[in-house]
Amino acid sequence: MIHNFFNYKTKIKDTPFKTESGKVYENTAAISLLDENKKEIAYIELGFVDKEEIYQLIEQERAINLDNCYVENFSLTEFRESRNIEKKSFVKIHQFSAYHTFFDSRIETDFSFAEFDDEYINFENASFLNGTVSFQSAIFHKGGVNFSYTHFNDGNIDFSNVNFGDGELNFKNSWFGTGHKNFQDTHFGEGNVLFINTEFNKGDVTFVNSIFKSNRVSFKVAQFLEGKIGFHFARFHCKELIFERTEFGNGKVDFRTTEFGDAKVSFNRAIFGSGDKSFEAAQHKGGKLTFRKSVWGDGNVSFEQVEFDNTVLFLDNADFGKGNLSFNNSHIKELSLKSCHLDYYVDLRLSKCNSIDLSDTIARDIIDIKPYNFPVEIETINFSGMRLIGRIYIDWRINKVQELVYSQKDATKREFAEQFRILKENFSTTGQYADEDEAYVEFKRNELDADLKDAIEKNPYSRMWKLPSYAFQWLVFDKVGLYATNPLRVITSMVFGYIFFSFLYVILPFFTDAKIVSSLGDPDKLGIFAVSFYHSAITFFTIGYGDYYPSGFFRWLSSFEGFVGLFLMSYFTVAFVRKILR
Repeated sequence: MIHNFFNYKTKIKDTPFKTESGKVYENTAAISLLDENKKEIAYIELGFVDKEEIYQLIEQERAINLDNCYVENFSLTEFRESRNIEKKSFVKIHQFSAYHTFFDSRIETDFSFAEFDDEYINFENASFLNGTVSFQSAIFHKGGVNFSYTHFNDGNIDFSNVNFGDGELNFKNSWFGTGHKNFQDTHFGEGNVLFINTEFNKGDVTFVNSIFKSNRVSFKVAQFLEGKIGFHFARFHCKELIFERTEFGNGKVDFRTTEFGDAKVSFNRAIFGSGDKSFEAAQHKGGKLTFRKSVWGDGNVSFEQVEFDNTVLFLDNADFGKGNLSFNNSHIKELSLKSCHLDYYVDLRLSKCNSIDLSDTIARDIIDIKPYNFPVEIETINFSGMRLIGRIYIDWRINKVQELVYSQKDATKREFAEQFRILKENFSTTGQYADEDEAYVEFKRNELDADLKDAIEKNPYSRMWKLPSYAFQWLVFDKVGLYATNPLRVITSMVFGYIFFSFLYVILPFFTDAKIVSSLGDPDKLGIFAVSFYHSAITFFTIGYGDYYPSGFFRWLSSFEGFVGLFLMSYFTVAFVRKILR
């Protein structure tokens, strides 16, 4: 069927028309499809059927086969009026087929309140040339319905409150013109529902409060243009829901409070336009919901208050364009934003989440994780490989950052180090200097462990010099002063160092000939403890009055103590100045 015709002309000829099946009609409908210059682009001949003939077949409860026919102004509302039947009474239609049938109407082609029998209903390759189309409240039973390749030229289509029964519903490759496509309150049965490669074009598309019960519902490669797309309150009690490579156009996409059941849901490579996208308060019982390599356009994206307690939500490699992204107050088992482009504000203040994967993301704006008016319970966050151009609002203690990172089961020491480095730089940018120090210490600890492991793996014999170097850095840089982030820790280390050397001066003379000698003849008559602690003090702080001096082995010990004291005083100066200057 040609979709891009601008107008058409119909002529009823007196010549008979014979179908491929051998059925003969008294008249022929000649249809010319015209472009905008009134030039004929297609010519079609069909058998002409008067609507009254169809009404009589309905009355007689006979089979209705309209294959390759032209039908004008068909209306079940008119049928009921002409037979004095109540307006909303169901009209039974038997063994209906309209393959390659052209329906034409000045106002509306009306199948409202039709009740089709259990046979297969075929509208394949049919065309609704003019006027709106209504199947409102129609009932289809078990046979299945085929609207594949059907052309709805007007685009104002009403399938509201239809019950499609348990057979397969096929809209594959169908085409809708500009207008409102209404599937509100529609019941889709247990047969597959296929809107594969369907072109909805401009106008609102409404599936509000619809129910899907089949194994497979597919909108794969479907195309929506401008207009609101509404799945608000829709319920998908199916096994598989597919929106792969679907183009949603520039209107608002509304999946608020949608129930996805336990279906396997795929929006992989879906393309969204510039309107807002909302999955607010949507529910999913468990399994996977994937949006891999999806493109989200310029509108805001909301997953706020979703109930995905047992669901893994994959948004890997997604491009969120120029809109904000929010998961505020949501419950999600696992959330993956791996390799995403996050160019605008991202709200990750989830009420509950086992893990968030931000690895390899590019973040140019704010990522907000810091709690505000409700607790944020996130067990694990992976920052590996993140290119952080913007900022992360996160608090070391409130968000339990150390636990968030270390709870990653398969991460290496090198990956831990990289993540703490990213956080350290972030805390420095946001002015959270105490948090920066915490992150810096963890970064250096993991870097030290990773360097040791890499060196030994590269050359097992290197452990002979790498292990002593590691032990020295662990003791001096980490334990003594937390990598110059804690002046109080350095002072404490100085006190313990001073006491340690002082006791050595007390104990060692009992085992060696080393001793502390008074150059003045010991006028104050000091005891061994006083002499040892005094000598240790003037040596540790490099005062060197000269009234007491070491002899024997203590010469070397005092030299070493002087170096340690000088080093720790310098260490303290660096840590203290670092704190003050920030």
